[in-house]
Amino acid sequence: MSRSSLWKIIGQRLLSAIPSVIGVVLITFLLTRALPGDPAAFFAGPSATTEAIDQVRENLGLDRSLPEQFWLYIGDLAQGDLGNSLSTGQTVVYDLTTRLPASLELTFAALVFALALAIPLGIIAATLPNSWIDHSVRIVATAGVSLPTFFTGLFLVYVLYYRLGWVPAPLGRLSLLYSPPQQVTGFYLIDSLLQGDWPLFQAAAAQLFLPALTLGLFALAPLARVTRASMLGILSSDFIRTARASGLPRTRVLFNYAFRNALLPVITTLGVVFSFLLGANILVEKVFAWPGIGSYAVEALVTSDYAPIQGFILTMALLYILLNLGIDLLYISIDPRSRFDS
Repeated sequence: MSRSSLWKIIGQRLLSAIPSVIGVVLITFLLTRALPGDPAAFFAGPSATTEAIDQVRENLGLDRSLPEQFWLYIGDLAQGDLGNSLSTGQTVVYDLTTRLPASLELTFAALVFALALAIPLGIIAATLPNSWIDHSVRIVATAGVSLPTFFTGLFLVYVLYYRLGWVPAPLGRLSLLYSPPQQVTGFYLIDSLLQGDWPLFQAAAAQLFLPALTLGLFALAPLARVTRASMLGILSSDFIRTARASGLPRTRVLFNYAFRNALLPVITTLGVVFSFLLGANILVEKVFAWPGIGSYAVEALVTSDYAPIQGFILTMALLYILLNLGIDLLYISIDPRSRFDS
C-alpha cells in the first residue's frame, strides 16, 4: 500500500471520529452537571456557612448558566486545558499523564498474558474438536467470562498472597522498599530496564503479576473462544483440504494458511477486549490499590469533581479512536482486500 493511500485512510478515520468526540464532550458535560451532590458544599467543608459555599461556587464558575459553563469549558479545551482537580490540587492534564501509564502498563500486561495462552489454547482446541482438551478450553473460557474481575482479584489475593505468600502485598505499583525508576515512558518495567536496575524490574513485575493475571483471565476467555471458532471454520474449508492433499507439512498448513486467515475475527475481538479492559481497570485498580486513571476517576466521581471526570472520559474516547484506527491498519496489513472497503 502506498504512503498516500495510508494517510488517506488515516485521515478518513480521524474525520469520521470528530462527531463522536463532539458527542462525548457534550454528553459528558451534561452528565457531570447532573451528578448528585454539590461540589461547592463538599469542598467548602461541613462547617462552612452559606456565604462561604456561595463564594466557592462562584470561584468554581458553578453560579453561571449551563450554556455559559459549556462555552467556557470548550474554550479551555481548545487551549488544551482540562481544568484543575479540586481533590488533588493539580491540573487534570498532569494527573492524567502521571496515572495513564500505570493503567496502560496493566492493560498491556494483561493482554500479553491473555494472548500467550488464548491463541495456543484456541488452536489446540480447534485441531482436536470434542476432545478433553477442547472441553477444558471451553470450561475455562466460560468461567473467565462468568466471574467478575473484582471477585477474581480478591480470590487470587486470598490464595496467592494471604494463604500461600507467593506474591507481595497488593499495594500499588511498587513495594515501599523501592523508589520509582526515572520516568522515561512511565512504564515501570521498561523504565527499570532502561535504568539497568534488575532488582527494581523484578519488584515491579511482582507487583504487576496479580492485577495483570486478574485482567488477563477475563480477556483470555473471549480470545480463546473466538480463536477456536475461527480456526474450526477455516480448517474445514476447501483450500485447507487441498493444501493437505498436496502433501504440505502440517505445521505450514496450520499456521501459514489456516491461522493467517483466522486472524481477522481474533483482531476484532482483541480490539473489543482491549476497550473493555480499559474500563474494567477501574475495579481491578481499586482492589489492588493501583494508581491508574480508573481509580482517579472513581475518587473524582465520589467528590463530584467535574474536571477529572470530564478529562477521564475524553481521554478514554480518544484512546478508543486510536485503537480502532490501529485495528483498521492491522486489517489492511493482514488482508489487503480490506483497503478497498475503506
